[in-house]
Amino acid sequence: MKKLLALFAVIGMLVMVSNITFAQETGDMTDGTTMVDPDSAVVDSPAVAEEAAIPVTKEVSDDAIEGLGMHQILKAKFIEGGAGFMGIVVLALILGLAIAIERILFLNFSTTNSKKLLSEVEEALNQGGVEAAKEVCRNTRGPVASIFYQGFDRAEEGIEIVEKSVVAYGGVQTGLLEKNLSWISLFIALAPMLGFMGTVIGMIAAFDAIKVAGDISPGLVAGGISQALITTVTGLVVAMILQVLYNYCVAKIDSIVNDMEDSSITLIDILTKYNHSQK
Repeated sequence: MKKLLALFAVIGMLVMVSNITFAQETGDMTDGTTMVDPDSAVVDSPAVAEEAAIPVTKEVSDDAIEGLGMHQILKAKFIEGGAGFMGIVVLALILGLAIAIERILFLNFSTTNSKKLLSEVEEALNQGGVEAAKEVCRNTRGPVASIFYQGFDRAEEGIEIVEKSVVAYGGVQTGLLEKNLSWISLFIALAPMLGFMGTVIGMIAAFDAIKVAGDISPGLVAGGISQALITTVTGLVVAMILQVLYNYCVAKIDSIVNDMEDSSITLIDILTKYNHSQK
């Protein structure tokens, strides 16, 4: 699982770096560049040239906006929001997704058909004794089978010892199920805070630009506020995505833990009946 987590993190970092590089190259090619129609390159006077260039530039701009896909728009917004804070927020998303995917895979692999396992264990116990039941548990994946194995391993010491062993090892398995969830909750809390910090810094930069210009220009204020709010939106989106995955993991853990508790009670009953039948 650790290798899988590292793989997701590396892939995410590579994708992020490639997106930033491509967006910067696109911005460098478009910023300050005016495309002129070759047919209108020769004009009689500067006034005519200005009148001819205005509609051509507007037409190219409209076509460029309409031709952008969602991927290109996201790249442009990423650069507009500032590569510093936006990169940190996206990194939080990548790490959070890597941990969440690893947890989801682990929890799905830990899910066991407890009714089928109990039936097989009881049949093996009646036919081959404790060793046969342990073999069934050893060949079954999941925390329920591990708890059963610990119970059968101490079956000769009495029901009370078996019950204590099952409860103690159940706590260990619960801890394994909840492993790394705290990191997901950290990224959920960290992403909006980073976004708000980027917004505050962007607002400060906007007011500094107004101070330098000596005039409150609507375009200057609107552009600065828009750029500042992009980081907040990104942080909130990242937090919402990770929150959904976090809640899924918590619900899955609760389901597995409830199954472990119910199956453990049934296991104690099976061992009690088996001990009575052996006397």
